[in-house]
Amino acid sequence: MTASPDELHPSARRVHDWAAERGVHLAIREYPEEGARTAEDAAAAVGCKVDQIVKSMIFSAVTADGPELLLALTSGSNQVDAAALAELAGVGRCGRADPEGVRAATGYAIGGVPPFGHATALRTWVDPHLLDFTEVWAAAGTPRHVFPIAPAALVELTGAVEAAFTTDPAS
Repeated sequence: MTASPDELHPSARRVHDWAAERGVHLAIREYPEEGARTAEDAAAAVGCKVDQIVKSMIFSAVTADGPELLLALTSGSNQVDAAALAELAGVGRCGRADPEGVRAATGYAIGGVPPFGHATALRTWVDPHLLDFTEVWAAAGTPRHVFPIAPAALVELTGAVEAAFTTDPAS
């Protein structure tokens, strides 16, 4: 069910307002109380393919300037190849960021990290597979809130660079 902005959880409201300030209206939906713990759960809840779920994956890297968090927007059916992401970022290696670092950098907890509207700017890459669809679904600040968006708008709002950095676990 689509929630009105006034009825949204404060974290989802921040995502909504951030997009609205940039001229984009998000139709944020709220899952049932149990939420969605996996991309498969999210796809079933909104009635789309798992490939259309945007996973906002935060990775930690060490650069010449110190630690940096990186954002990989990945199709729900794919997994991030950390070595490929590190190469794209020009760092020796990277790994999944810790929950405290994710919250500090984005303002959101793992499981509900939206692709944009973060507390700090993150270099961002997008899985080309997400661009195969007319609509994809992303987290809206909590594990229970999501929104549909056109992939072109997702790329524009995030400043993401399209790049191959994923593996398909089914292959």
